[in-house]
Amino acid sequence: MRDLGVGFGYLLRGQRWVVRHGKSFGFGLLPGLITLVLYAAALVALAVYGEGFVTWATPFADDWSSPWAGLFRGFLTAVLFALALLLAVLTFTAVTLLVGQPFYESLSEKVDRDVSPDGTAPESGLPLWRELWISARDSLRIIVRALVWGVLLFGLGFVPFVGQTVVPVLGFFVTGFFLTEELVAVALQRREIDLRARLALLRSRKTLVWGFGTPLGLAFLVPFVAVFLMPGAVAGATLMARDLLGEEIREGDADGTADEDTGTEAAPEGASEERSATS
Repeated sequence: MRDLGVGFGYLLRGQRWVVRHGKSFGFGLLPGLITLVLYAAALVALAVYGEGFVTWATPFADDWSSPWAGLFRGFLTAVLFALALLLAVLTFTAVTLLVGQPFYESLSEKVDRDVSPDGTAPESGLPLWRELWISARDSLRIIVRALVWGVLLFGLGFVPFVGQTVVPVLGFFVTGFFLTEELVAVALQRREIDLRARLALLRSRKTLVWGFGTPLGLAFLVPFVAVFLMPGAVAGATLMARDLLGEEIREGDADGTADEDTGTEAAPEGASEERSATS
């Protein structure tokens, strides 16, 4: 259970890192803002034209007596909009990371350099188009897995009592796991670790992953919060990736207590014990 607190600590440390590095934070906001505008435009368009689309798609209901045709089409319109919202939540992180691949790669590399004992960061050496292709392909695979879990949990939601208590909690943990995978992938792809190996790595430390991803997923439910937390989430996920791989984290910038003039910082108490415990 200790890993739950460690995972949450990486989330906080990532947010502190970007606050201390204001320029990186500002650039890191751009992809989220772009994605938010695109999603908002799509949802507004659906709200405006959704009813017309449903009417066009259900010509068999034209001859139904009132009020059944209106109720039926109104129900389908509501379901269509609800599914669109669910899809937006599930895909927001993946799309933001894809749109912001150069921004987040740069941010993650800066974090690696800051906390690496030798001041270096792993580099994939791949051209940008190849990195975008790998990111898009892996994100699609994760979304498919998340949707399978979503359908399963939706079905379990009809089970009395369990569906109203256990299932929502499981849903948040599942969301947290896949959200963490998307974020950690930024650092792990640079280390040439493929999707299957990443999932195995995350499953080996599930409580660490849940401690990081579950509270982040809950925060993302609040409108606009995801945009402002994304840069820090990428930074925190980079620190957690080093932990998962047993890489040393320099006693310095990771905890966000850097001296503004020298760029160094005091090590968090217990950092060496954490590393030895997780190696």
